[in-house]
Amino acid sequence: QVQLVESGGGLVQPGGSLRLSCAASRSIFSFNGMAWYRQAPGKQRELVARIFGGGTTNYADSVKGRFTISRDSAKNTVYLQMNSLKPEDTAVYYCNAWDGYVRVDYWGQGTQVTVSS
Repeated sequence: QVQLVESGGGLVQPGGSLRLSCAASRSIFSFNGMAWYRQAPGKQRELVARIFGGGTTNYADSVKGRFTISRDSAKNTVYLQMNSLKPEDTAVYYCNAWDGYVRVDYWGQGTQVTVSS
């Protein structure tokens, strides 16, 4: 059973920074890729950033230039560095990993990020 454990959420003022971490229970290179999603109240879950096994990254337009996804294979951990945070970034952030010829998704429990003065 794959486990993804997020940490690093919290309350931050607009313009501030947070770094989210997602620790996987197996090698992150065993997945086809890993990603961060978020879900704000009353909204659908949306893709924020993803990193493929080869290292290619993609970002939602709303976070380009502010957020960076990265990974540390030695720690089996993926990070989301979030800078210049805005109130509209407030959401529960979920770590995601996927693998398989027929895609299988794994999810963390989520971590709350609140951007407010």
